[in-house]
Amino acid sequence: MNVLDLTLPSPAENLACDEALLDWCEENNGDEILRFWESPQPFVVVGYANKVATEVNAPACEARGIPILRRCSGGGTVLQGRGCLSYALILKVAENSPTASISGANRFIMERNRDAIQSIIGSEQTVSIRGCTDLTVDDVKFSGNSQRRRKHYLLFHGTFLWDYDLAMIGEVLRMPSQQPDYRKDRRHLDFISNAKLMPEQIKGALMDVWKAKTALQNPPMEKIAALARDKYSAREWNYKF
Repeated sequence: MNVLDLTLPSPAENLACDEALLDWCEENNGDEILRFWESPQPFVVVGYANKVATEVNAPACEARGIPILRRCSGGGTVLQGRGCLSYALILKVAENSPTASISGANRFIMERNRDAIQSIIGSEQTVSIRGCTDLTVDDVKFSGNSQRRRKHYLLFHGTFLWDYDLAMIGEVLRMPSQQPDYRKDRRHLDFISNAKLMPEQIKGALMDVWKAKTALQNPPMEKIAALARDKYSAREWNYKF
């Protein structure tokens, strides 16, 4: 598996990069990819089917200068930025393999990611998979994930909170319209927490468990730029629901 540690200048470019890598592999039968990035600026990302007015405190975002974007995958709304390590996996979809179905891929990937984080947290705390794609310690979430599929490849991407301004999340995100049972209507500050890990520890553990050793050469920068300009910077896309 190839590895790409690349943070681009804007939120739109960073979201576009994940989709461009998926399309690039689909079109060229490319090798699988593990990508890391961490935005220096905060921005809200709604899931593909989320309604902005329902999930986001838009006036608070406007007051803080926090842009609102939409990603190509499902799941809930999140706030990303410094202290929130983002990653993406581009994996092959093969018949009779763990990635052949949405649920199978969720289980396969989350079990590997859980084992990776458990290996660096140690035995004093237990990392659990909760909901479909959350990682938790003591039922407090520090990682959320979502999936997008093409015919031959899938994109599975998510975040690891390691040093984020958790109070800001509650200020700009409303209580989610849909939530896993284990949340039990807890407010953001009671439901999420930073993992007591450094980003290089998380990167190293994920690279090990996914056997991502080879640096990706020549990522599709033109495709990324086009998607960032024509889709992820467009109000028609970001506010479509």
